[in-house]
Amino acid sequence: MRILIPLLVLLATGCAQVQPWERGYLSEDVMAWEVDPMKSSLDRHIYFSKEGSSGGGQAAGGGCGCN
Repeated sequence: MRILIPLLVLLATGCAQVQPWERGYLSEDVMAWEVDPMKSSLDRHIYFSKEGSSGGGQAAGGGCGCN
């Protein structure tokens, strides 16, 4: 218990507030999860077509890629 509380305090200090003038850096394209949404969509389509499955929440398919 003696170690747990200081460890939790130390981990909680890892959170930082972003200043308004720093937010522009975070909105740049290189900071995005998917830099090119069209390419990511095509990659997911190819992957699920080859796997013969469907993505999250979509209808099940046969894997032919004709949906």
